[in-house]
Amino acid sequence: MKNPGDKIKRVGLIGHSDKISCSNVVANAARLIRASGRAVLADLATAQAARIKTDTCPDAESLAAQVDLLLVFGGDGTFLRVARNIAGSRTPLLGINIGGLGFLTAVSSDALAHALREVWTGQFRFEARALIEASTRCDGRLIRQTALNDFVISRGAVPRLIQLDVDVNGELLTSYRCDGLIISSPTGSTAYSLAAGGALVSPMAEVFALTPICPHTLSNRPLILPLASTIRIRAVSPKPATVLSADGDVIAELSEGDVVVIQRSRRTVRLMQLADSSFFASLRKKLGWRGQNG
Repeated sequence: MKNPGDKIKRVGLIGHSDKISCSNVVANAARLIRASGRAVLADLATAQAARIKTDTCPDAESLAAQVDLLLVFGGDGTFLRVARNIAGSRTPLLGINIGGLGFLTAVSSDALAHALREVWTGQFRFEARALIEASTRCDGRLIRQTALNDFVISRGAVPRLIQLDVDVNGELLTSYRCDGLIISSPTGSTAYSLAAGGALVSPMAEVFALTPICPHTLSNRPLILPLASTIRIRAVSPKPATVLSADGDVIAELSEGDVVVIQRSRRTVRLMQLADSSFFASLRKKLGWRGQNG
């Protein structure tokens, strides 16, 4: 039986170039990869920050096109940015966590050497994670963005409730008066949605999770919808109250009457999962879940 790890000949490195601790881990990864007989590539900023001499690419998208595996160093924010930038690529991502909780950056930097040995010996599997897509027209300009975790429509700096009219597949759902609304992918259920009281969802489930933030009506509870749904959210509140963000990055300020359409993207992102990792193991480890004997 062939070892799937043998197919990984070229490994790309990309990280949070402003973190010194990240740079040290990247440099160590380059050394370990080369010791295995494999080639190392990096984006230019990462190579410069880690002071490694290697072939470089200008950005994540071009780097992903040149390698068989892309290691992402940092926290979940770095991972989300890279995932959006390479959306639709077949190159798998493996996240190396530099501090913080890290649901997406599954490998601790302390366990890097062990994780790479698992990769070289083929002890991994791939998961195709769904991306979600939002489109809106603001000030006559069409905006379209993808997200791996979530889109959030929320109040900006103004300390008052906003109103959002929501319909699903052309049918009115409700009108929320709230601090905001989180529309998360299955992968994003452990992010902002969880902090706002949303349900935990297996990342392989085919669903959206809608989670209102501090709703004025207490009966407005989190809602699970099929991932095939088309969700339309109309901003009722005037500027500057309402903003749209993708994976934590603000992408638009909405005016009264602006409509955001959210649906499943045709593109996916491919994640590498090591043999000893799983969603349930992450819940036990990162959220401190314990059984009767824990």
